[in-house]
Amino acid sequence: MLQSKLFTKTRKEAPKDEVSRNAELLIRAGYIHKEMAGVYDFLPLGLKVLNKINQIIREEMDAIGGEEVSLSILQLPDRFEKTGRWSDEKVDNWFKTKLKNDSELGLGLTHEEPLVEILKDHINSYRDLPCYIYQIGPKFRNELRAKSGIMRGREFSMKDMYSFTTSKEETDAFFESCTEAYKKVFARLGIGDRTYKTLASGGIFTTDYSVEFQTLAETGEDTIYIAPDKSIAYNKEILDKATTEFNLKVDEMTTVRSIEVGNIYKLGKIYTEPLGLRYKTETGEERPVDMGCYGLGPSRIMGTIAEIYNDDRGLIWPLSIAPFKVHLVEVTRGEDTQVKAEAEKLYSYLEEAGVEVLWDDRTIGAGEKFADADLIGIPYRVVVSERTIAAGKYELKVRSSGEVTSVSERELLVLPGILKEK
Repeated sequence: MLQSKLFTKTRKEAPKDEVSRNAELLIRAGYIHKEMAGVYDFLPLGLKVLNKINQIIREEMDAIGGEEVSLSILQLPDRFEKTGRWSDEKVDNWFKTKLKNDSELGLGLTHEEPLVEILKDHINSYRDLPCYIYQIGPKFRNELRAKSGIMRGREFSMKDMYSFTTSKEETDAFFESCTEAYKKVFARLGIGDRTYKTLASGGIFTTDYSVEFQTLAETGEDTIYIAPDKSIAYNKEILDKATTEFNLKVDEMTTVRSIEVGNIYKLGKIYTEPLGLRYKTETGEERPVDMGCYGLGPSRIMGTIAEIYNDDRGLIWPLSIAPFKVHLVEVTRGEDTQVKAEAEKLYSYLEEAGVEVLWDDRTIGAGEKFADADLIGIPYRVVVSERTIAAGKYELKVRSSGEVTSVSERELLVLPGILKEK
């Protein structure tokens, strides 16, 4: 992509009402646009990052047997009334609307009930199970406070997967498979070493414990307590109960702030029983289907990564989700055709090799280009100038470390993570 053709521009300042670091940087760098508190538009650079996060999630969900669908955002109240979740007294963050005939509808809060209704048309026998269904799409929640940028939106992206099995044992087995898949997702996203499996409340989804995945961040909304062996953590909200049940010693645990980036729940039959999703066993006996749900927030993950990977100059994207791998910057003085020709040659070389490149071909000063490159946060910055042409090599800056070296064309292609994952 040519930067001169990118309609978005960088900004020196974020909106004055923006208090979160992630949104401030993402807005200034041209990744997102703020519509209102808790509602953001994803611009070309931002959508590239979000799509890469989605693709990593999609690949790992498919690897454990997931089948992707796209479910309606508009939701009928009747199935939520059967499970007790339509009432504002039970669930207080619904967005609700009405049709012209005055019929009330909900807007995509969660999809356990609608999916159970769908599966009543398809699940009859134990031979139809297990099945693991997921989607990646928008959710709407009427948050009282939405001051954390894209980490807590009123409209946001969610990957929600639902497992349907014949027994608790089958659900337990898939629960462990999904836990391992989530670990792979976080590792590929560059946050695996700072994300902890965390025991937490079941919230509006189940009366049992849930498992959250919490990423360490000084600005996080949650407080977690990490076990001495670091195998698991406990959310502050359940600490009193957990210390008694699991004989924990709080003074031996590490207390940190964190951001929830995923959660998984064993639902049992709390939705399938009242909604009538049943299957027949080998002997013809009818039984309710067992269920689990597994959530990841792609937009929340993007905000979390922006929140923790930055410096005073701007964003620092992990290679796996950066909008481009290389930011090619040409430094010219007036009509410097030699530099432009060399930049075009390198751009073509990298593109043909499969490297994603943003070429800053704009007619502005070098200082402004370098400042924009730091703000946008692409992993590798490569400079073409009269000086680099004279030296016979290009100037390479690694955004994460700030290290500056000189490299040849071939040396660029062996940089860590520069080529697309196969």
